[in-house]
Amino acid sequence: MSDTVIMQRGDRLTLTIERPAAGGRMIARHEGAIVFVAGAIPGEVVEAEVEKVQRGTGWAITRAVIERSPDRLPDAADGTSPSEGGCGGSVLSHIVYPRQQAIKAAIIADALRRLGRITLEAPVEVVPSPIDGYRMRARLHVRNGRIGFFREGTHSLCEAGPTRQLRPDTVAVVARLEQALKAVGRDMVGDIELSENLDASERALHLELLPNADPAPLMAATRIEGLTGVTCAAPDAARTLELWGTAVVSDVVCGVRLARHTRSFFQGNRFLLQPLVDHVIAQIAGGPLLDLYAGVGLFSLAAAYAGHGPVVAVEGDQFAAADLRRNAVGRADVKVRSEPVERYLSGTAAAGTVIVDPPRTGLSSDAMAGVIAVAAPQLIYVSCDVATLARDARLLLEGGYRVAGVRAFDLFPNTAHVETIIVFAR
Repeated sequence: MSDTVIMQRGDRLTLTIERPAAGGRMIARHEGAIVFVAGAIPGEVVEAEVEKVQRGTGWAITRAVIERSPDRLPDAADGTSPSEGGCGGSVLSHIVYPRQQAIKAAIIADALRRLGRITLEAPVEVVPSPIDGYRMRARLHVRNGRIGFFREGTHSLCEAGPTRQLRPDTVAVVARLEQALKAVGRDMVGDIELSENLDASERALHLELLPNADPAPLMAATRIEGLTGVTCAAPDAARTLELWGTAVVSDVVCGVRLARHTRSFFQGNRFLLQPLVDHVIAQIAGGPLLDLYAGVGLFSLAAAYAGHGPVVAVEGDQFAAADLRRNAVGRADVKVRSEPVERYLSGTAAAGTVIVDPPRTGLSSDAMAGVIAVAAPQLIYVSCDVATLARDARLLLEGGYRVAGVRAFDLFPNTAHVETIIVFAR
């Protein structure tokens, strides 16, 4: 590209939106340069303001819609941005829900094609979710006495309630907590992990303390209606202080009671939890089963209950591993290994089916090498990030696997995130 400046911050551009991009923005072009546009829909013509330009690529915000898509909600603003609205979990909230599903299917197919060099034979089915009150796990932030989410791409706070992700009674609890923390008289909490069970009859919090915070006043301040327990600790601290009650909530999923600490990872969509587990369990072709990044045992214990044992469940996080061990008590057909996946795979491992549900970063190089070395006839990959999934899918194909099935679950409606499950077979 020439050194000619074709756009700069503050420019207003008239753009035709072409297609979605991972992350929630849409792709347009200005004089041949790619522009990632927030608040738009493919097919629209918009006036967009350039936020920044890096290496000839622009990022812009929709300021006015010139040619409006029929899939734009009637009450949606013509412009949306990280600085004006754009609250976390709402980047697609201006789009009717069926089009959101189609956009996510397109994002998955595009990532697999571009990054994984995999062309799907048919569009990916994206299982829908109710939009209101779907979250039973959330990370909230405390700034200047207020509690809320961050606006996309910023550390600017916005109210959680209008995003519709939390139940109304949960929003009410957050409001009471906000007032209680203000009454303490000094800032002591930086971030909050919230965890509920399916019917919200149990709701616990973990408070991440600011430096030099004294947790003693929080013991009384956090005893508010709607909570069943509160813990606190400094960020990334290995030990947790129980202020009162219990920070453990539990549900029965696929016949198995699963208890989990607020600091343990767990799938966050209350409406799709059971369908997601049902789908994964239905894909298991044979055992023994190896469940990597097993968390609190969502897939491994449900699989054992369904008769797919024996199961080895591997989890490296100390909080999730403790929950996993507790949940597996009395199950002779489930062996728990509390260690990093890479360390476990460095030894001898064998399985008929492997389930992997890694963090957003996907499989590390050592984990990938170990998984391929197991050479299980079947591998079920559960992913919350399409880019790392596409990268890992290519490596699995090069390691002797083929794609046997793809389905997605919209665990995060109104966002650009989607949970994708690919079944690989040798």
